[in-house]
Amino acid sequence: MRPADTSPEAWQVFLDLQRKMSPSEKLQRTLEWSDMIRKFAEAGMRQRYPEADERELFLRMARQNLGPELFRKVYGDDDNGSAGQRS
Repeated sequence: MRPADTSPEAWQVFLDLQRKMSPSEKLQRTLEWSDMIRKFAEAGMRQRYPEADERELFLRMARQNLGPELFRKVYGDDDNGSAGQRS
């Protein structure tokens, strides 16, 4: 599905480049994008909670990624009982 802000010609160039990549190149690109997105999410969390230590940030990211129910099953209550609770 072509993005609305992309011309058909540019989209075709993109698709042609995708088709030329080997499976290992595609996997490498996917892993790079995944890492970049995770870093953006962590940076956003650090901006929202500038006073949080590394453990609190880790727990907040885990809660965001897992959802509250699975987070409680995996981590139980954290040390101060507040990870992911404050807004």
